[in-house]
Amino acid sequence: MQPPGIPTKTEHVYWDYDEEADVLYISVGEPVKAVGLDIGGGVIVRYSEERGEIVGLTIIGIRERSLRALRQEG
Repeated sequence: MQPPGIPTKTEHVYWDYDEEADVLYISVGEPVKAVGLDIGGGVIVRYSEERGEIVGLTIIGIRERSLRALRQEG
């Protein structure tokens, strides 16, 4: 199996944050149909089988994890 392609440059990156669920959705280019690959740590890679490349990320608990990291640094 070939490793997924990673877009090198795009003019558009779209994101949406669900505050109630604390989930950040990021799409590289226009959102397209994709499968989710859970890579751990609350990160899901969105992979387009048709294109053979990564088309986005879903980050679960981003606010809470960011606050926890900031507290550890301080």
